[in-house]
Amino acid sequence: MQRIDGRKSNELRDIKITRNYICHAEGSVLVEFGNTKVICTASVDDKVPPFKKGTGEGWVTAEYSMLPRSTQVRNVRDINKLRLNGRANEIQRLIGRSLRSVIDFKILGERSIIIDCDVIQADGGTRTASITGGFIALMDACSYLVDKKLISEIPVKDFVAAVSVGIVNENILLDLCYEEDSNATVDMNVVMTDSGQLIEVQATGELAPFSREAMHQLLDVAEKGITELITIQKNVLLEGFI
Repeated sequence: MQRIDGRKSNELRDIKITRNYICHAEGSVLVEFGNTKVICTASVDDKVPPFKKGTGEGWVTAEYSMLPRSTQVRNVRDINKLRLNGRANEIQRLIGRSLRSVIDFKILGERSIIIDCDVIQADGGTRTASITGGFIALMDACSYLVDKKLISEIPVKDFVAAVSVGIVNENILLDLCYEEDSNATVDMNVVMTDSGQLIEVQATGELAPFSREAMHQLLDVAEKGITELITIQKNVLLEGFI
């Protein structure tokens, strides 16, 4: 199958992660999956949610939003609707769950790290880009805490990244752009660690049910993509320590 941008079926878009993108945040990146661009910042807060108070353990949470003209047609800001839209709420909860799964809260101590993911340009895969870039911002915020001698070590147990896969015109494709995603008969988002452990799998038969065999094939392609994304993450982080 000839893809819109000439990629192979199991090929990622051009991936770029730029660290220290926002000077004020303890951790920040601009993450680019092709034409999808997301700014991810990690902010350290000395407060924790009420259920964590007095436990000596920290917390990681996330917020997600899209700029009005990140899409082809202008979106109305949530503040003007006086509520967070359901899609954004679902995505930010996914980002939070994904990043919390690899954090040792006892090492983090009784403080929070808030990951803000702001989509400045959308072309499919904004949630997977947010998780992949948000992890780097989280790592940099943890490094900040170590440098300030507020914690003794990086409280991250494993790398984590995410990617989309889908079935379009009976072909399994990796890292779907918007046009591919909008025409997919099966759409899946996969979050996985460097050790190959699954954190979350969101799979939907958009037009019809799909087989377990197809699901396994999709997961295999997603694992290939996530392995490549984690290699990129490691290279990006190493650049700052050479």
